[in-house]
Amino acid sequence: MEKRTDKNSYTVIFAIVMVLVVGSLLAYLAASLKPTITENQRLEKQQNILYAMGVNNNDESSAVFVSTEEAPKLFSDKVSEQMVLEVKDGKMINQMTRQEYMDANNGQEPYLIDIKKQKSNAKDGKVRKLPLFIGNNKEGKTVYVAPIYGKGLWDAIWGYVAIDENMVVQGAYFDHKGETPGLGANIKQRYFMDDFYGEHLLTESGVFKGITVAKGNADPKNEDKTDNEVDAIAGATITGDGVSAMIKSDLKLYKPYFDNLKKQAN
Repeated sequence: MEKRTDKNSYTVIFAIVMVLVVGSLLAYLAASLKPTITENQRLEKQQNILYAMGVNNNDESSAVFVSTEEAPKLFSDKVSEQMVLEVKDGKMINQMTRQEYMDANNGQEPYLIDIKKQKSNAKDGKVRKLPLFIGNNKEGKTVYVAPIYGKGLWDAIWGYVAIDENMVVQGAYFDHKGETPGLGANIKQRYFMDDFYGEHLLTESGVFKGITVAKGNADPKNEDKTDNEVDAIAGATITGDGVSAMIKSDLKLYKPYFDNLKKQAN
């Protein structure tokens, strides 16, 4: 008897079989690749933090990370302490050492905290966990590296900013998910990131002001480090505004920690 394959039932069965086969294949690939993906994310975060600290392989003009082979050892050598600050409603309520955080979170390292998720927690009124990495840069100066997260023109932007005990920037690294090539995507270019070095986050009176990526900045050579401004990227106003916003909103949360440092020093 001739079998007919032009019936709707055959089409539906074929579609179901293909979905099951493809779905199973994707699930298998996702499971098998997960350790590699996790390891790559770990190395990337270590490279980002080290870059902000000034531990990198930059040439005269380009931003160059330390290699993935070097990163784990350099991270262990250069980052002497990892801390987690807990913030609720914009106020710091607790701080934990690396070991205390790991003990309470199944051994997870502070540098693997999901910054995007923590920012969402704050919007929902939950406690937000803020990692802070303490170490020495190439000159041997103590720096404090904080991750920041925000939104550019098209999608997410993020970064790591190294500051000293007076909240003066000692280095920065920025990245993006989908900003326009040649425009907003240039936030990860060295000429832009280098402008933040030496910029003050506080006013002369000690009030947190952040740093504005300013269009029409009257200091294009970036010689005034106390004006709380750096020059904007031409044609990337919204992305620049996003950088300004995430610096102001996220780094401000660390100010109580540095206020406490000053009290302890006195």
